[in-house]
Amino acid sequence: MDKKELDLCLQEVAKGDAAAFERLYKETSKGIFAFLYGYCNNYHTAEDLTQTVYLKVKANISKYKAGTDARAWLFQIAKYTALNEIKKIKREVVASDEQTDRFEAKTYEMQDSPVFDAINSVLDDKERQIVILHVLWGFKHREIADMLSLALGTVLWKYNAAIKKLQNKLKEG
Repeated sequence: MDKKELDLCLQEVAKGDAAAFERLYKETSKGIFAFLYGYCNNYHTAEDLTQTVYLKVKANISKYKAGTDARAWLFQIAKYTALNEIKKIKREVVASDEQTDRFEAKTYEMQDSPVFDAINSVLDDKERQIVILHVLWGFKHREIADMLSLALGTVLWKYNAAIKKLQNKLKEG
């Protein structure tokens, strides 16, 4: 779904169109999941957060301004949802090893794909986010820098380093 289609879809969702919301979810949820996974590194947590993002989208759709960057709006909701979850976890008293592992799990094989396996095994969190945002979602490096509050040079450097790591990993496998 390109920027214009996504913008129109959100406008339809704002009008209460359930089919448009279903299409929005179908077309964007995998990318939102992958983005959130970059924050929490846990499949189940990323799934839960993805659902939360779409509940927030539905609840806040009236705040979306038609004609703006719909992808950026979705990712801002996702980013703040993830950051709020991280803050919540930090405030919780750790009662078990399972809770501790919630945000420390560093490995996960996503959807039987060697590329996603490589992404999850060789890239750090920021590199993973940058690659997913650029490659899967088509964001420009400058947009990614703004979203992640990083310098453009840092985003470019991390992206290039991540691509080299992925190429090396895929050549090995």
